[in-house]
Amino acid sequence: MSRYHHDRRRKILMAFFSRVATGIDLGTANTVICRPRGGVVLNEPSVMVISKDNGRRPHLVACGKQARALVGHTPQGSVTARPIQDGVIIDLELAKMFITALMGRVSQQSWRRFRARAVIGVPVGATSLERRALLEVADEARISRAVLIPEPVAAAVACGLDPLGPTTHMVVDIGGGTAEVTAFCYGGIVANRSCRVAGDEMTLALYQHLRQEHHIIVGEVTAEDLKIKAASEEGPSLVVEGRDAGSGRPRLITVAVEEIVQATAPITAEIVQTLAGCLDDLGAQGVKDVMSEGVYLVGGGSLMRGFDKLVEKTFGFPVKLAERPLTCVAEGTAMCLTLPAVLKAYGTS
Repeated sequence: MSRYHHDRRRKILMAFFSRVATGIDLGTANTVICRPRGGVVLNEPSVMVISKDNGRRPHLVACGKQARALVGHTPQGSVTARPIQDGVIIDLELAKMFITALMGRVSQQSWRRFRARAVIGVPVGATSLERRALLEVADEARISRAVLIPEPVAAAVACGLDPLGPTTHMVVDIGGGTAEVTAFCYGGIVANRSCRVAGDEMTLALYQHLRQEHHIIVGEVTAEDLKIKAASEEGPSLVVEGRDAGSGRPRLITVAVEEIVQATAPITAEIVQTLAGCLDDLGAQGVKDVMSEGVYLVGGGSLMRGFDKLVEKTFGFPVKLAERPLTCVAEGTAMCLTLPAVLKAYGTS
C-alpha cells in the first residue's frame, strides 16, 4: 500500500472513530458527552420523566432539558426521576433508558449500525459494585469496550496536566451530589477525600433560607437557577419569584447576591474541611507540589461566588479555576480515548 493510500485510510478511520467514540460525564446534575475531535456534542440535565400508567413497566416520556422543564408540574401518571445520584447509578433500568436516549441523539445513523466505544468518568470513591453497575448499564445501552476513569484525572487531562508525571496534582471537583478532593501522580491516586454535600445541598440551603428568612416558597428549579445566577451576577441583587408561605399567593422579593452566598456558606465550609483532610493525607513532598502548583477547581459548584478566594485565603496556595469547569470532565474523558497510557494506568473495564 502506498504512503498516500495509507494516510488516506488512516484519516478515514480516524474520522469514523471520532463519530462513534465518546467521552461521557454522567453527573448528578448534568450529563455531558464529547467527541475526541468534535468537542461537546451534548450537555443535558440528568433528569427524566417516566410514565407509570396502570402499573405497567415505566417508559420514557422526556429526558434532559425537556424533562427539567417539567419538574414540579408533571402530567398525571408521570413522575420525574434522576437515575444518577452522587455520580453513580441508583436505578439500572432507568439509567439504561436515559443513556440510550442521549446516545441516540448524538450518534444518529452510526448509532444504529455500530456499538460506540466510550470512556466514562466515575467518582474516585465509587465502590466496585457501583462501577460494575455502570459498566453493565453501558453494555446494555449498546456501548462496547466502555472504560471507567476517575473524574478528577479526566478533568486534569482537559486542563493540560500530566497525570503520569512525577508531580503531585490536586483537583477539587464539586458536582451536584458529591464534592471530591483528589491528589494523584505517576499513574496512581495518592490521596482522596469526598463529602456528600455539593451543588444540590447548596440549592437546598438556599431554598430553606428563603423560606425561613423571607417566608417565600420557591420551586427546585427556581432555587437552582437563583444559585447559578448569583455566581455571575454583576448587580448587587436578584429578583425572586415564588409563593408567600403564609397566604399562598404569588410574591416577588429582592435578595442581595451576598445574602445568597452567605446562605450557602455552611456547605462551602464543609468542602474546605474536606480539602484540608486530603492535604493531611499527603506526604511532605506532595504538599510541597500542591503549594507550588496550587489546586484546580472543576464542577458547577466551583463557580459559587468567592469560593476560589476562600480556598486561597484558607490555605495560602494558588487556586486555578478550570477554563470550562462544567464540561472539562467530559472533555478529558474524550481526550483519554487517544491516550492509552492514561487509560492503562487509571482505567477500569
